[in-house]
Amino acid sequence: MRCPFCGAQDTKVVDSRLHGDGDQVRRRRQCTVCKERFTTYETAELNLPRVVKSDGRRVNFDGRKLRAGMDRALEKRPVATEAVDAAVNHITRKLMSRGESEVPSKLIGELVMEELKALDQVAYVRFASVYRQFEDVQAFSEEVERLRQEPSPEARRAQLDLLDREK
Repeated sequence: MRCPFCGAQDTKVVDSRLHGDGDQVRRRRQCTVCKERFTTYETAELNLPRVVKSDGRRVNFDGRKLRAGMDRALEKRPVATEAVDAAVNHITRKLMSRGESEVPSKLIGELVMEELKALDQVAYVRFASVYRQFEDVQAFSEEVERLRQEPSPEARRAQLDLLDREK
């Protein structure tokens, strides 16, 4: 691994730990030349499906693009980075488990909305307003009203906790 500070080729691993859901390895490295330390993340290279865009184009799935879209919706919201990482991993696993070589971009958008609804309702509405292309205030208020009818993410988690404790 090349040192990002001095460009030297020789670095050594100082510490390794599992990261996220255990599907990444976090490594602390130290350059043997300049002695600077830096962190790298190692993940398995997976065969993710290609994404079929609404105009028919086919592009490779890009987890960074998925994360960037979620980050935009979650901007200035009190959601932990680890929770967003878990949501991105959850979406990626769902796509892989389908076993398809191609998936429509619409499916990915729906999966993102499902995860955002569980993370933060404001971020969900932000994403939905762009994704579903709300044309007017009426469409926006209808979506907010649908959210009001559902239990909050906190209430859903509390319900799950109660069920888990009964076992």
